[in-house]
Amino acid sequence: MEKMSVEQLRALKEQADLEFNLFQDSLNNIRTATARLEIASSALEDLSLRPQGKKMLVPLTASLYVPGMLDDAEKVLVDVGTGYFIEKTMVEGKEYCERKINLLKSNYDQLLEVATKKKSIADETGAILQAKLKQLAPIQ
Repeated sequence: MEKMSVEQLRALKEQADLEFNLFQDSLNNIRTATARLEIASSALEDLSLRPQGKKMLVPLTASLYVPGMLDDAEKVLVDVGTGYFIEKTMVEGKEYCERKINLLKSNYDQLLEVATKKKSIADETGAILQAKLKQLAPIQ
């Protein structure tokens, strides 16, 4: 990198910073998805403890709930993405959530490693760029 021109170093630093920011966004999205799945898993656990015929509020959206009654706590609908739902038993629903949580945590760890490398490349490039700019400053 020491042989690169100032313009090339600037371009490399901008690219590395952009990629790092994209990785940070992805890491935040994975954290959010993991938290949502953990809440869903907890809700399944809570639901399994409720007796049949129990009155409850059913969420239609994040802020809209309607009154309902628990018909069968042993069967749940699992959102598998893009608007598709699969009926599963309570145990299968919990296992699905746990598998997804483990997958997301694994992806998070891998992405964190790559993001850390990108950050170090951006920092190293920035340091070399600053050194080159200091060398050029007395000349001008």
